[in-house]
Amino acid sequence: MAGEWTTFRLGSVCTKIRSGATPRGGSNVYLEQGDIALIRSQNIYNHGFHHDGLVYLTAKHADELANVEVAAGDVLLNITGDSVARSCQIDADVLPARVNQHVAIIRPDPKKLSPRFLRYYLVSPHMQAEMLSLAGAGATRNALTKGMIESFEVPAPEDVVEQQAIASILGTLDDKIELNRKMNRTLESMAQAIFKSWFVDFDPVRAKAAGRDPVLPKKIADLFPDAFVDSDLGEIPKGWKWWTLPELIAVNPPRQLSRGTIAPYLDMARMPTQGHAPDSWINREVGSGMKFINGDTLIARITPCLENGKTAFVDFLADSEVGWGSTEYLVLRPREQIPPTFAYLLARSSEFRVFAVQQMTGSSGRQRVPANSLGKYRLATPNVDSPIFTVFGRSVNPFFDRIKSAMEQCRTLSSLRDDLLPKLIFGTLRVSDAERIVGRFI
Repeated sequence: MAGEWTTFRLGSVCTKIRSGATPRGGSNVYLEQGDIALIRSQNIYNHGFHHDGLVYLTAKHADELANVEVAAGDVLLNITGDSVARSCQIDADVLPARVNQHVAIIRPDPKKLSPRFLRYYLVSPHMQAEMLSLAGAGATRNALTKGMIESFEVPAPEDVVEQQAIASILGTLDDKIELNRKMNRTLESMAQAIFKSWFVDFDPVRAKAAGRDPVLPKKIADLFPDAFVDSDLGEIPKGWKWWTLPELIAVNPPRQLSRGTIAPYLDMARMPTQGHAPDSWINREVGSGMKFINGDTLIARITPCLENGKTAFVDFLADSEVGWGSTEYLVLRPREQIPPTFAYLLARSSEFRVFAVQQMTGSSGRQRVPANSLGKYRLATPNVDSPIFTVFGRSVNPFFDRIKSAMEQCRTLSSLRDDLLPKLIFGTLRVSDAERIVGRFI
């Protein structure tokens, strides 16, 4: 398939180009759950839509923004701030939805320009550079205006079917990446459920104490006590005790990395807000920052990164390799026989995150968690040499192994997509050739 190409002026092929607004009442009217979503800049990334931080409106407040209602297939573009130029299409399961003033809706006529093709064109390296240049030209704050967006020129096949074929190839890669991500979220949820059941809710102990089946293999069930005892912090399983976090988990353990050498670097922007694995990292000359090795857990300790959930489990380094990152990380590593994944699942637990946020000190907008404040956190567990920890590791580590494998495939597919994208979008690679290349990986 190789038809004639032309250049479309975006303003002439779109039925809507418009930014949203903040409803009256601002963030005070946002809901954690609801029927009508409000999409903000933190939901929009070049690799796809993020549900993290998604808020909702009542029907009354949504009606105030009826003129910026999002439709299926719309292309969304961040138009202000540090996230300017990021673009994606909305997930259908988010609808109905509105956008705020930092996001523009771009709705091309699908008979002239495929929305999916447009989305991939906007995230191409060429167009990203052009938008960032426009947004920063002569302004105190990065911004893209409606006039700028209307003036964008989009080279594309005249035949919409061919546009759709090009977008479909890239979409096949993105769909596989998203499928892997959904699987990973499920696997991590299963690991988190085991952690919460055993070490937060004490479900096996409660079941045995009540004479119920703990729904575990007998060899595992037999490891848990069958009664509770009172303590100054409430009842805990018999034979267990309260520990401070540093008694079980080392905080900021020393790691050796010579200043000036080149080593893997994970910056705060690449820290995941959900899931344990970053999409990417870079090699960079070592300066000041926290050092880490495989098996360490990283937690952002500064606002708003902590509240946003920026946390990672390090499993992407080579054997014996040391990485480094922001000075605003806390590094956790369980002691002795406790599996490394224990610290990560603890760090993701709601109980720990509420505690961490309460420990923040400093001026507004620059608050952070002091490392020594983690000594106030208490958790009830058996002794560190308990076989319960060994069995726990055997139970959850296979989930993390599968997640790691899927993330490695995601990175391979992302690299392939990024390589194919400009070649397809600008017509230097035929659709049939790209299909053969993709077929080798999926």
